[in-house]
Amino acid sequence: MYLAGNKNKAWLHLLDAGEIGLLNTPANNYVIESGWTWAADNGCFNHRTYVGDHKWFAWLLRQDPNNCLFATAPDVVGDHAATVERATPWLQQIRQAGFPAAFVLQDGATVDTVPWDDFDVAFVGGTDAFKLGGADDLIAETHRRGKPVHVGRVNSGKRYERFAALGVQSCDGTFLGFGPQANLPHLQSWIRKHKEQGTLWSPLDPAHLRMETAPATERKNHV
Repeated sequence: MYLAGNKNKAWLHLLDAGEIGLLNTPANNYVIESGWTWAADNGCFNHRTYVGDHKWFAWLLRQDPNNCLFATAPDVVGDHAATVERATPWLQQIRQAGFPAAFVLQDGATVDTVPWDDFDVAFVGGTDAFKLGGADDLIAETHRRGKPVHVGRVNSGKRYERFAALGVQSCDGTFLGFGPQANLPHLQSWIRKHKEQGTLWSPLDPAHLRMETAPATERKNHV
């Protein structure tokens, strides 16, 4: 599933129909309509607009986890070791708040250094070199462990096809934010082509993921 990084009336009908989802952040703070598929990103990638770890989590606690694919723990772009240190204190709190916890795979990550038991979804971030080849073994290992994979910054048909072929369950991008009227048909063609070719993976099921997280009623205990 493609998660749009911004919201526009031009594709609200696709959100309503479940054909695409929405990536929400504290900076955007979109109102999520009932039935929309969405994910909660932290916004760390843009340090100029990032609200800070504690304000991000306070924002997350105000969200409804219904139909949320994952919530991403704070990370450090391009640095796996620093991401492990930063994300670890938050992953369990995300789960206890009722959300599937996503850990961002960054440059330097290896099968032996990823904290596999601490998260529910692997989010492929990092530099282009890491994303476009360096993370392939980690994507395969994530699937071997029965966890879904999300990929960030997918803004071309070539990338969409590449990661669909690797079996990832979702991706996001700002492609629709640039010339939405012109780019929307292109995105729909990517999705249509992939559906016509068939798929080797099953869509994310956020309800299934939340089976192993605490009830949403526990969120108020983690402000």
